[in-house]
Amino acid sequence: VSEMRDMIREQNIRPGDRIPSERELAEKLAVGRSTIREALRSLELLGLIETRRGEGTFLTDPGKHRLVELLATFILQDTKTLEDIRETMCIHETAAIQAICSSEAWKLPVWESLRERLDGHEFIREDFVRELMVLSGNRLSLKIWFLLKQYGGNPYDGEASLEEKALLKNILLAIEQQDGPTAIREFKTWSSVLIKGENA
Repeated sequence: VSEMRDMIREQNIRPGDRIPSERELAEKLAVGRSTIREALRSLELLGLIETRRGEGTFLTDPGKHRLVELLATFILQDTKTLEDIRETMCIHETAAIQAICSSEAWKLPVWESLRERLDGHEFIREDFVRELMVLSGNRLSLKIWFLLKQYGGNPYDGEASLEEKALLKNILLAIEQQDGPTAIREFKTWSSVLIKGENA
């Protein structure tokens, strides 16, 4: 599976493209066809490829498969698990804020852009947090955060209220002043407002 993934990347096979046949894969990777068949079955089970009768096997869009939602129905059986997911998300989010305040990222023009959007009518909560995660520069943390967000039912779904916008502006101000502790404190205040809203 790992070798097939590398081959897909090297050949720049995109979602919707046909991948080589079992025979071609066996020759390229120098393994038996039964091994290729098992690897393909694993990838299909994960929803990463699909086989169309008479056409071949195609790479799917990983953003569209429902694996996370499927697993979540088995994993998220109690409130404690959901709380653990939200707490782990918060660890990554606050680490991102600290990384931004400790680097040159606070100088980027994106903060002014975010402030202008906060003054507008609609502001999507997830846009704000995703920007923090991206600007932290930690790609692994960003990937983990995306998965946790899917498992946790996306606590940042929807638009920010007027009360939230005031808190978000406080976070921005603290980041621009490189005041990590205040930015993190304001972020946690905003998170608690969201949780109260969910439980209301």
